[in-house]
Amino acid sequence: MPASPQLDPAVLEILRCPVTGSRLTQEGSELVTVDDPARRYPIDQGVPKLLPNG
Repeated sequence: MPASPQLDPAVLEILRCPVTGSRLTQEGSELVTVDDPARRYPIDQGVPKLLPNG
């Protein structure tokens, strides 16, 4: 499986979790909230899908 491209650090710096407002870090093809690693958001073809579940 090819590695997921890294998001631009400047973009990652401004993205926030839509539920908690916390910062996000990239782990492979997902963004993970720093305060709750269970909250994960997929990155699809380089586009973060920041939709809250439920």
